[in-house]
Amino acid sequence: MDADALPLAVGDLVVILLFVYVGTINHDAVGFPPAGVDAVAYVVGVAVPFLVGWVVAAPLVGAYSAGAVESAKASVPLAVRSWIPAAVIGLLIRATPWVDGGVAPTFAVVMLVVGSVCLGVWRYVAARFV
Repeated sequence: MDADALPLAVGDLVVILLFVYVGTINHDAVGFPPAGVDAVAYVVGVAVPFLVGWVVAAPLVGAYSAGAVESAKASVPLAVRSWIPAAVIGLLIRATPWVDGGVAPTFAVVMLVVGSVCLGVWRYVAARFV
């Protein structure tokens, strides 16, 4: 991991957590703002499989390489190419009997597509303004 990419790493994790949080709000699993420790724990519990996937996939793909901080043209594709395997890992973890939630086909599509868009937009904004 390139030291200059640390802000990207922090931002990526925040974006993933916010993306999952918005999803839980849309499904009435938690409110806005999250009321209490149980709501926060629920959001974190939903996010953990995808955060594990991200921690595994992003460094392997090079999401935090020196090139990732050079431009949006480099950063956005690295984020999307990292999210796809990260989301697949997260979905595989959720498909196990040890994790609640399951993997409906629509959930998988939303995680892959909307997650890619969220990370891509964040990386674009970060490259332009941060």
